[in-house]
This record gives sequence, C-alpha cells and structure tokens, in this order.
Amino acid sequence: MHSLGLNTGDRRYVTVDVFTEQLFGGNPLAVVLEAQGLTAAQMQAIAAEFNYSETTFVLPPREPDHMARVRIFTARAEVPFAGHPNIGTAVALAQALEAQGNSPPDRFIFEEAAGLVPIRLLREGGIVVGAELTAPERLSIRSAVSVEDAAACVSLSVQEVSTSTHPPQVISVGLPFLAVEVTSRDALRRAKPNAMVHERVLPAVCTDGVFVYVRGSDVGHLHARMFAPLDATIEDPATGSATGATIALLAQLGPEPDADLTWRVEQGVDMGRPSLILGRTEKRAGIVTAVHIAGHAVPVMQGVLHTSPR
Repeated sequence: MHSLGLNTGDRRYVTVDVFTEQLFGGNPLAVVLEAQGLTAAQMQAIAAEFNYSETTFVLPPREPDHMARVRIFTARAEVPFAGHPNIGTAVALAQALEAQGNSPPDRFIFEEAAGLVPIRLLREGGIVVGAELTAPERLSIRSAVSVEDAAACVSLSVQEVSTSTHPPQVISVGLPFLAVEVTSRDALRRAKPNAMVHERVLPAVCTDGVFVYVRGSDVGHLHARMFAPLDATIEDPATGSATGATIALLAQLGPEPDADLTWRVEQGVDMGRPSLILGRTEKRAGIVTAVHIAGHAVPVMQGVLHTSPR
C-alpha cells in the first residue's frame, strides 16, 4: 500500500457517504487511513466513537501486489466482510492518492478476514467516483426461519411475508443475513425491527441482521431495508453484503442455467438516506459463480484521530 505519511500517534481519517452521489445520502463510513500499531481493542473503541454502521482500518498488505489489508468494525464487533466499507475504503484510498498527484491503478485487492476482495474503480472524467467489489465467497444458503418468526422480527403480519420464491432464509456471500421477501412496497415501508424477537430468533441462526425486500416494477429492481439492532444499527441505509447475498439467491433460484444479470437495489429511502446499489450476478450450470456490487461514494469529512495522550 502507498504510504500516506502520517505521524506516530496521529492518524488521518476521512468519512464518505457510500452508494450515493449526493452528500448526506447513502451510508456513512469512517476510514482510518493508516492503522498499523492499533490494537483490536483500540479499533473497536474508535469504531464505537464514530458510531457508524461500520468503520474501516487500513493496514499494510501481507502480499506486496495487494493494495491493503482492511479490518472492518461495527460499533460492537469486528466483521469479516461488508459491502459499503469496501466501496468507501477503495474510493477514499484512490482519492487520497489522487490528492498526492498519483494515479491509482484501475484495480485493488483488499485482504480481509473473509478472504481476498477484488475491487474495480469507477471513474468519470478521469476522476474516481465509485467502485465495484467482487464478493469473497460464493453464495451459501443456511438456516431457514419460520414465517411467523420472520414476520415478528419486522413487525408485520404473516400474510405480508412472501414465500413464493424462498422461505425466510439466512444467506451469505461473506457475511450472513436473514433475507425476507415481503408482499408489497407498503409492507416494506411499515416494517420496523422488534429487538426482543431479534434476540430470540437471530442468534440461533448465526446472524444479527434482517434484510427485508420487495420486488420493483422492473426485472432486477428491488426495494430494501436492513435492520440490525443487536449490532447497534437500528436501520442501515445501504447494505452491500446483504444485497449481494440476496441477488445471488434470486439468480440461483431463477430458471436459466446460465445467465449474466444486472440488479438495481434502492435502500435507505424510508429513513431519509436514499441509496442506490448496483449488482451483477454470473450464473453457470445452475450455480452463481460470482457476485459484484457497485456504487458511488462522495467525501464528507476529514480529520486527525489522536490515539495517544497529548
């Protein structure tokens, strides 16, 4: 990774809004640009201080041809992979290099707990404005949850949960979520998390987040919300990892044995932080072999983080 020249004890950070082209939309992310020397406990404390859905910490890579090792923390725990932290970190690093007069490469590889995450930078007018990630894992389909429990998790009636395509299902392409399809845009709008039901249902199926979605009017268009009160996120404005798992599931359940599909997922609208997540799935011989998630990111703040007494 290219050095950004910070002094010991003072670490530069930036914040970006991810999956949006507008300030104060999308999902905010804090990126600590040089995190070497920080302990895991310090990283967790810093993430809690920012209190965003995630904060990333950029470390030198283990392999010299990779861009960085990236650790991702929610306000409560480290996670092996997440969507908007990868997009936002890639854009933040690329824009930091551009500010130094360097031209970032077209592609990055991030080392993460879930594995290697390839990143492709998106440019407009020669300027980096976004990125596309490839999920580090293929789709895994895990535990199913009863319609009654799924409906209770999001404060809806049983009749408002759709099972025509799949039951409420825990799925993952690097981070597990309970995916729940609902029957109408109105039901999605009225959904809200019931933390007591989350505490009862979700730990047993090894997740702490519920991704609720409804199909839009066009093929490949979804509206979604994500609730994770057990992880200090009442509602997430944009969740790339859950989107990636969900579009992979829908692509795999589709009738075509081979298909390259594009997806457009709107999230955050009902909480006032509209987000747009763009997806691609590649399916061969009935199996989804790759999932890609893309979006824009815009810089919001920058500053210096003091990690030692002054």
